[in-house]
Amino acid sequence: MGVLHQPRVAMDGARVFVAAANAEVYWWLTDMVGRYFGEMYQLKLAETRLRLQQEDAAYSEAGVWRVRLQEMLRERPELTPVLSQMVAETTERMPR
Repeated sequence: MGVLHQPRVAMDGARVFVAAANAEVYWWLTDMVGRYFGEMYQLKLAETRLRLQQEDAAYSEAGVWRVRLQEMLRERPELTPVLSQMVAETTERMPR
């Protein structure tokens, strides 16, 4: 694997997390998020899912997730490849 640019990984993660929040892959993703990033991130993903079901908030949710994931990667850079792989796997699992 080449060099991973943290802001790009965070942006990709935000986009995929928000898209997956209303898809069947949500259940797989929430387990992975809880396992690798912790319960707080898992809870935030559940909140995103709920918010998206109640209002058209995809754009704002993606922005919030981008910042959240960038901060996480800044504090724990060793999670960059984990998030990158999670984005790839989630994308593969989503319907086309």
